[in-house]
Amino acid sequence: MDWSNVTAEDLIEALREVEWSSPPRPLSEFFSRFTVPRSYSKWSSRLKCNLYYYRTNYFIMIVCILGLGFLMRPTAIVAAALTALSIAFLNDSFAGTFNEKVTRTVRQFSPHLAAKMRPPLTPVIRGRPSAKRAIYICGRPRWVFVLIFSTASFFLWFLSCGLLSVLWALAIGLLATILHASFRTPNLKARLNTFREEFRAVWRNYSEL
Repeated sequence: MDWSNVTAEDLIEALREVEWSSPPRPLSEFFSRFTVPRSYSKWSSRLKCNLYYYRTNYFIMIVCILGLGFLMRPTAIVAAALTALSIAFLNDSFAGTFNEKVTRTVRQFSPHLAAKMRPPLTPVIRGRPSAKRAIYICGRPRWVFVLIFSTASFFLWFLSCGLLSVLWALAIGLLATILHASFRTPNLKARLNTFREEFRAVWRNYSEL
């Protein structure tokens, strides 16, 4: 895959739809080999490739850095958890998995309530969905939960007065991510993983026809 032809919008869309449940890459691979990119195009391709391939490692690294900044602010920890959850709901795979687990848990106690939590059926015209399938959580559109958790996290951030601390921690985490993605040389496994994800995306689109 030629990552130089991948735009930032394509990368964000891929990260939004890709599976995030995969385990992180081993530390021996994560800190294996570092080289300086020879040109801007090489740096751009390497940055996009590593951000996609090591996405779980970068997420864990940023969470750990944020956690160090929240040791003295318990309220900020709750606010950070709600913020992370609201951001995670923007990922299709996470939102769908979360909805299935919550519905399955509720069904054990109240099958009638679990039936109400099912998403509405998408109308089908000539054998194809009339529109792109919307993501629902507990029977409600995804944006409802994103708005609720974002509002609650903003209120807790205001109470904890830890917004400046989280901004510094987030800046350090993002800087560490960009530096690693810029100098970590993509290996063959990263390229093979990219091809596998491309095949899955193509097969998913084909199966929806």
